[in-house]
Amino acid sequence: MLELAEILVIPAFLPPHRDPPVATAEQRLRMAELAVAGLPGFRVDDREIRRRGPSYTVLTLESLREEHGERSLCLLLGMDAFQGLESWHQWKRLPILSNFIVVTRPGWAAPVADDLPSWARDRLAHSPDELAQSPAGRIFFQPVTPQDISATSIRAAIASGKPVDNMLPPAVLDFIHSHKIYHSRNH
Repeated sequence: MLELAEILVIPAFLPPHRDPPVATAEQRLRMAELAVAGLPGFRVDDREIRRRGPSYTVLTLESLREEHGERSLCLLLGMDAFQGLESWHQWKRLPILSNFIVVTRPGWAAPVADDLPSWARDRLAHSPDELAQSPAGRIFFQPVTPQDISATSIRAAIASGKPVDNMLPPAVLDFIHSHKIYHSRNH
């Protein structure tokens, strides 16, 4: 079991790998705050929004590394993001700054070492303890109970008028409806 001291939710100001968001940075920050309100161990961090510009993960990890020194840092990402990591800005610096915790979604399976890209093969961690003992550079695949939910599908459902009550915390859904975010087909 992962025993993380804290999980930071860091909304992007300008995500570099997709079209600009419909919701403003401030709206997305507020939705993140509403989503984690009352969840022990979760905290929203606004550093990417304050920084402005493209939200490059390498810059965020650099600032976190400056704050936390040699403490273990872990970047949580889905298998789909992990498989596209080599397209990220200065991606080769990421494992120098952080460990990776890769979670799977429905249809994705944790790879064996031979299936990993060559840069990742010798970084495979076989237990969460290996992450705690290393400030950066390890990769751990965390199985999770699959939930076929994505931000894209939620935005599309809202735009189509379909119910998403079981996909979002009520406070977030109320915020979306009261601000009429994602209600058009141009989500």
